[in-house]
Amino acid sequence: MAVPRLVRRTALALGTVTALAAPAAPALATAPALATGATSGSVDFRAELQPIDGFGFSQAFQRAGLMRGTPAPGNTEGLPPAKQREVLDLLLSRDKGAGLSILRLGIGSSSDNVYDHMRSIQPADPGGPDAPPKYEWDGDDGGQVWLSKQAKAYGVERFYADAWSAPGYMKDNGTDANGGTLCGLSGTACESGDWRQAYADYLVQYARFYRKEGIKLTDLGFTNEPDLTVSYASMRFTPAQAAEFIKIFGPTVKRSGLGMKVACCDVAGWDGQREFTAAIEADPQAAKWVATHTGHPYITPVTAPLPTKRHVWMSEWSPNGTTWNENWDDGSGYDGFTVAEDIHRTLTTGNANAYVFWFGVSIGATRGLIQLDGANYNVSKRLWALAAYGRFIRPGATRVNATAADPALKLSAYRNADGTKVVEILNTATARTRTALTLDRPAHGRVTSYLTDDEHALARTDAASAHGSRLAVDLAPRSLTTVVLGR
Repeated sequence: MAVPRLVRRTALALGTVTALAAPAAPALATAPALATGATSGSVDFRAELQPIDGFGFSQAFQRAGLMRGTPAPGNTEGLPPAKQREVLDLLLSRDKGAGLSILRLGIGSSSDNVYDHMRSIQPADPGGPDAPPKYEWDGDDGGQVWLSKQAKAYGVERFYADAWSAPGYMKDNGTDANGGTLCGLSGTACESGDWRQAYADYLVQYARFYRKEGIKLTDLGFTNEPDLTVSYASMRFTPAQAAEFIKIFGPTVKRSGLGMKVACCDVAGWDGQREFTAAIEADPQAAKWVATHTGHPYITPVTAPLPTKRHVWMSEWSPNGTTWNENWDDGSGYDGFTVAEDIHRTLTTGNANAYVFWFGVSIGATRGLIQLDGANYNVSKRLWALAAYGRFIRPGATRVNATAADPALKLSAYRNADGTKVVEILNTATARTRTALTLDRPAHGRVTSYLTDDEHALARTDAASAHGSRLAVDLAPRSLTTVVLGR
């Protein structure tokens, strides 16, 4: 797993690119005639499934600094202020972009601040786990403080901070990289002593620093991909060790009075996260502290819900690949259509409450949503796949029951807290088709549809119409159609 992670995180060779600031022109599709025969699916907005916490992204490892205009390594020019605003709009605006509502922050562990590292708030050993801590705060955190303030101004309220590793002096291998284990955990003895409580205190202090900056962290995690040893910041936990640490971490978070939720464990594969979740749920003293179970589908995809009744987040994913890709559907496995399919699978098969993409913005051969090149940027159709969900399905929404008779159609539906209703239809067939859905009650208000495909990027269309409790939608081939009712 080390090589794929490095591929998706670190690719610095850049070609000449041109900024793309807006989606394609609106589609010219016309409203379909209402079907008169048998329907091809149904949506029951009263049949509630899981609540939705939101959709998000991360700018850890100093990618937030790139967004703010810091030149990338090997480049003398950074993103100018006007284009910084355009990029922020593309990620966070509900009118111009994806309307993303969760920001995942990286808690640093490195002793330096070079690119692709995240600096620790205690870079040097204070003298042992029981010594008075010697925290350092620069008020910047690799640009993440700036980005958090920007996100807050757009209305973001969910800030999830997660650590890839403890500082090296707290671990048995003496470095924040290359795996290693937190000193004091079962099976891990270190001459320096037991650092478990000091590490819990360290993570809470990070949240206190953010509170000083006017940002309330809502969710706090202590591990990322604990099943992997990689050459950058990483730290190993077994499922049993994670449950053990939670029994220290949970009470520490509660005593802080900061009102944060504990998240665990961001395992690299969904099957691996099932093992961690099962171990936590089997330990009542650990289970009571974890509000959100978080997993990644890199090693194994989402094929079933996690074994918990608590909230579940897909907290990091981007498709692996070798080049920057702006296409919607090219068969590469890292195009926009691939991301749309993954979002659908995660929400409907995994019953996830949130979907958090990896980088929103990065450089080179990134599989992020937006690619930077000095003073310019490019936009991938991956952004618009995520925007089709994030812009219209808001925090506090509920997924509801939706079925389609045609196996080529991947259908899901949601009811927002403000009463608007959203139907997402992914047509995986290569031919245009029409579907007629029976609703649980007559549709009221305006019916609006948006198309994302090879030619369109969340473009307004006239592809949907409602008559009573019948919703008819014209579906372009290999496309994602978003229908909003009552807006």
